[in-house]
Amino acid sequence: MGRSDLRQIPGVGPDMERHFFSLGVRSVDELKGADPEELYLRDCLAAGCAVDRCVLYVYRLAVYYAENEVRNPEKLKWWYWKDRP
Repeated sequence: MGRSDLRQIPGVGPDMERHFFSLGVRSVDELKGADPEELYLRDCLAAGCAVDRCVLYVYRLAVYYAENEVRNPEKLKWWYWKDRP
């Protein structure tokens, strides 16, 4: 499969693009209304193990990106989306 528009999301390179594809997500538009936690859970189930938490952070960023045309530059960094105590 060729490069998708998912790659325009900061933090989404070829590896993360494969994560999205494995979940059936093929475009930025398909992320609108998605639940990043559910995407991460499905990813973990498909992998048969806990996937690196950084993947969850990119899912959070990606849904934010898809749902907002005007974006806060700080929120376009995957580490912004890390779990907070």
